[in-house]
Amino acid sequence: MGEIQRPGALYQQVAAEIRSSIAAGEYKPGAPLPSEAQLIERYKVSRPTVRKAIAALRAEGLIEVIHGKGSYVRALPAPAVTIERTITRSGKTFRTGHHAWQQVEEPAIYRTKTTAATGALLGLGEGEALFGVDRLLTDPDTGTRALHRVLIPFATADQAEQLAQAPDTEPEQIYAILTAAGHKLTWHESVSARMPLPDERSTLDTPDATPILHTARVTLGNEDCPLILEELRASADRAQLGYRITADSPRQLRAV
Repeated sequence: MGEIQRPGALYQQVAAEIRSSIAAGEYKPGAPLPSEAQLIERYKVSRPTVRKAIAALRAEGLIEVIHGKGSYVRALPAPAVTIERTITRSGKTFRTGHHAWQQVEEPAIYRTKTTAATGALLGLGEGEALFGVDRLLTDPDTGTRALHRVLIPFATADQAEQLAQAPDTEPEQIYAILTAAGHKLTWHESVSARMPLPDERSTLDTPDATPILHTARVTLGNEDCPLILEELRASADRAQLGYRITADSPRQLRAV
């Protein structure tokens, strides 16, 4: 191919040409890109321009650079594990889709306050007192990691003395405790994707330019009163979410 003539900065033109070649199947997933010298010759540009183009494509997640070997088209395999988000109940026992996951380390227990985002989900103002519990989980079959957080308002802990004494009670047991306290539980969950924070990227072993899945599950008690908030974060290249959907009557549509 001769000299490129697309609009925009020169490195963006080179990146666009390589991107088009990837989309057209000229460069297959897992295959190496041409060397810097070959790209310079192909597009009639300087070495810094080629390097900026490669950096841009790497930031997009289209390629990965292996030190000492070169640039490769990034393969996008199916996620290693499906995290089932359905909650099941048998008698007084609750189960979640990740109850069999293993804890990498002891839970971190702390006191915190609601933010604008968590307060809105819990029906509280910003700055309200909470118990926080963070867990690092791993799937024993695939090694996939997930960060799980439980936020318990003090008002909820006041209703169940066990939660005030042991905020790190497992979520399934929290559901049982709240049910025993007289609540008929339902759940509401939202899912979003975002780029990870540096500590999340390191802990979850997330590759460059890869988003994480972020779920926010609110446990609701009587009269749809929010009781606790759970957040789950996992690398989007390693995990996908699964849901069991049933048809409920209109008055029960909030139940999951």
